Amino acid sequence: MNKHVMMNKPPRKRGTLSVKKISLSHGGGGKAMRDLIDDVFVNAFDNSHLAPLEDQARFSLEDLAKHGDRLAFTTDSYVVDPLFFPGGDIGKLAICGTVNDLAVGGAIPLYLTCSMIIEEGVEIDLLRRIAASMAAEAKIAGVQIVTGDTKVVNRGCCDKVFINTAGIGVIRENCNLATGAAEPGDVILVNGLLGDHGATILAARGDMILDAPIESDCAALNGLIEALLDDCPEIRFIRDATRGGLATVLNEIAEASGVSIEISEDKTPLRAEVKGFCEILGLDPLYLANEGKLVMVVPPNSADKALKIMQSHPLGKGAAAIGEVGDWDAGRVTMLTSFGGRRIVDMLVGEQLPRIC
Repeated sequence: MNKHVMMNKPPRKRGTLSVKKISLSHGGGGKAMRDLIDDVFVNAFDNSHLAPLEDQARFSLEDLAKHGDRLAFTTDSYVVDPLFFPGGDIGKLAICGTVNDLAVGGAIPLYLTCSMIIEEGVEIDLLRRIAASMAAEAKIAGVQIVTGDTKVVNRGCCDKVFINTAGIGVIRENCNLATGAAEPGDVILVNGLLGDHGATILAARGDMILDAPIESDCAALNGLIEALLDDCPEIRFIRDATRGGLATVLNEIAEASGVSIEISEDKTPLRAEVKGFCEILGLDPLYLANEGKLVMVVPPNSADKALKIMQSHPLGKGAAAIGEVGDWDAGRVTMLTSFGGRRIVDMLVGEQLPRIC
């Protein structure tokens, strides 16, 4: 009888907010904080794992094992400035970034956490916009936000909102993607135009008073990666080219695998506006951040197949083979320029653009 009553008890009444701005009381652990969590986050992210509001989300190991034989776990923090930009916002970025970090390892992303650090005085409606964006992107990516945390700090102690998301997924059986797996003769592929996100963020800040018609490429890549691994399991390595851009990923591959890599400037897809933007500001587009672009290493006999798979997907229509792996100078990355010369592409030292994700 008691069990029956518990199973059919009415859902808990959720709190609501009547104030317009965040105060320190919203981080104090009491009713104000509970109302904030209910109104802004539980309403947006609602699912059966989150609804009990325990200190942890709970999953069946049997259900997880249905997806693969290993667990993938990642975490990332987002401090992008500005919070909203053409093509995305900090909430969309937090979902896509964590989903992609799982997917590039061959994992099926399943569950995410969301921890918010909020500055005193932030508009409640701004938080609602961010939460709604996160919920919408999580639905597109097929993941659930199942637990989280909220902290409020004094005015001036953070810049409006910082977000930390962690994610878990399950790696499919017999999938062993690795940075050190590249071999001479392998082909380097990307799924489209590079550098859009970094250029978008800088333009959105207005520091340079430039009007560049560029949008962030922010997107969850798990659907594209799943299609690739379904039909091309021999792929050796996948990585999303975020901070440090294409150049950094290529250097990581060359160093970890003990190989050389050469890419072609004429084959590397860059938007004309991004090229012009970088020329004006003295930036190198190879180091610009991306939030919806992957770099992939495939055996030479699989390159055409992988390229066709990407080009048939909405997030890979601009996919291209941009270079090859060699054995002439271990750890070295070079670019064959449009003029027929070669230049060294080093690992980025420092940060071209701070707070781009």
